[in-house]
Amino acid sequence: MRLLLTSNGISNKTIAKSLRKLLRKPFSKAKLVFIPTAANISSRDKKWLINDLNNCAKLGFGKINILNIDATPQSRIWRPRLEEADVILFGGGDTSYLLHWIRKSGIDKALPRLLKMRVYVGISAGSIVAGPDLSLLKMYYGEEPRREKALRLVSLHFRPHFSSPHFPKARTKYLTRLAKKLRGPMYALDDNSALEVINDKIKVITEGKYLFVDA
Repeated sequence: MRLLLTSNGISNKTIAKSLRKLLRKPFSKAKLVFIPTAANISSRDKKWLINDLNNCAKLGFGKINILNIDATPQSRIWRPRLEEADVILFGGGDTSYLLHWIRKSGIDKALPRLLKMRVYVGISAGSIVAGPDLSLLKMYYGEEPRREKALRLVSLHFRPHFSSPHFPKARTKYLTRLAKKLRGPMYALDDNSALEVINDKIKVITEGKYLFVDA
């Protein structure tokens, strides 16, 4: 299984190089499906979503498809699009909303087979849902850390936007305290970092800062 878990998408050349390695073919001969569903629930400014999509377009993919799974949860619609793709990218936004629709559509059951031949890319919420549960996210926002099962594609917990001015709690002291309550390791990545996962091997790809805690 090949995954690229990012905080801010394909935001620099180092992350783009990692995706190219995972893809095992030129971008021009590859197809990407971009799933922006996590962003749909918010009415806030979405320039960041446009930037995420533009960063993918700049790589020169042979084809980019956009799939909103809350609008098209039927497998007869999403399945052929995911099967056609070489890269399945889940964008950022509301993590719980994204996870709800991944389950309701049935994509969660299809992913293990699909990812035998395809690359999973996550941006923020799309990276968080790849982990074992949403306990880190719940604790971050002061909620009860219920062990709400996520996709369990990886055993690590992912915290995006490390050291971002937009997320003042995403700092070493606070996240280290939360990580001690988790089952499994935590990676907090800034917007210029990503995790490259090939089967059980994890590598930090970064032009910025990150925090690793294994309590």
